[in-house]
Amino acid sequence: MGHLTASPTIATFIIIVKTGILVLGGLITYFSYKAYRRTRSPALRALALGFGIVTFGALLAGAFDVLLEIDLATGVLVDAILTFVGFAVITYSLYVD
Repeated sequence: MGHLTASPTIATFIIIVKTGILVLGGLITYFSYKAYRRTRSPALRALALGFGIVTFGALLAGAFDVLLEIDLATGVLVDAILTFVGFAVITYSLYVD
């Protein structure tokens, strides 16, 4: 993590928060998908997909930053793009019948 300008304490908190996002996002995705399987509602399928994309974006950005040592700005950009796409899918899920 030598490419980070943040202190080790800040870097540790980033990892903790990203892990929390992964756990909570994974749970939301799982329960949304479980509800979709029970009801076969296209809205719940889109909701599960949207939260899955947002969660995957957080995971990917963290992996880029910590494991692959890609610069922080690129990791933030990847996270932002996938968050945008995920929220677009979640918004769509609110309008699907």
